[in-house]
Amino acid sequence: MRMTELAGTQVPVIGQGTWRMGEVRGERKREVAALQRGIELGLTLIDTAEMYGEGGAEEVVGEAIQGRREQVFLVSKVYPHNASQRGVPAACERSLRRLGTETIDLYLLHWRGPHPLEETVEAFERLREQGKIRRWGVSNFDVDDLEELGEPACATNQVLYNPEARGLEFDLLPWQQRHGMPLMAYCPVGQGGRLLRHPALLEIAERHGATPAQVALAWATRQPGVIAIPKAVDAEHLRQNAGAAGLRLDETDLARIDAAYPPPTRKHRLEMV
Repeated sequence: MRMTELAGTQVPVIGQGTWRMGEVRGERKREVAALQRGIELGLTLIDTAEMYGEGGAEEVVGEAIQGRREQVFLVSKVYPHNASQRGVPAACERSLRRLGTETIDLYLLHWRGPHPLEETVEAFERLREQGKIRRWGVSNFDVDDLEELGEPACATNQVLYNPEARGLEFDLLPWQQRHGMPLMAYCPVGQGGRLLRHPALLEIAERHGATPAQVALAWATRQPGVIAIPKAVDAEHLRQNAGAAGLRLDETDLARIDAAYPPPTRKHRLEMV
């Protein structure tokens, strides 16, 4: 598995997302098994949030990492309406309880909300001093948000990034690369399957003996400092995700994707889902 640095730790460039997990009780056993299989395949970064299934995804993760905590780099996120001086520690305690751990490796503000950034950062720093979290970061922040934040302690920014949503390449990604801030890409294979049916990805996949999803993941992680966090429950999809870290796209492949999804030539509003 290809590795990169995040929050002072070596992590795989492809991890595991958990959005939509923990929503259906009957799927829990399958979801737990999928996360465990992913860990075995080297997908040891697991991303979750208190929002996902209203804590249900964190419970799934907690069950999956029992006895495996030291193998996992654990990321979770706090709701914006909980991101106050009092709300952050209370939310973190709930997340820790659901996750069955004493420390979250990386704790993110899910998106900007009603509370001042200074207040959220102060609460994050207090959690870090207490050992409840190791590092903190943000999600769905654009360049102006990061400049307003002005915090070198911010370990990452998690945003939507795939060939269909590449507007951030104009300014946000270069900004983060200049500041040594890794970018975590959510929905790296798109949503609804449209991206994976595009002829460009199908052609490239056939040429490499790969899948369109592997092409999308290789495309996202071609950039230095980018970590992709696809969600997968199917065993074969997990195997493919792990294998995507070894897929190298050449100039012809990248030009084909650029022709299908042109790189940005101006500022775009940051896309979110």
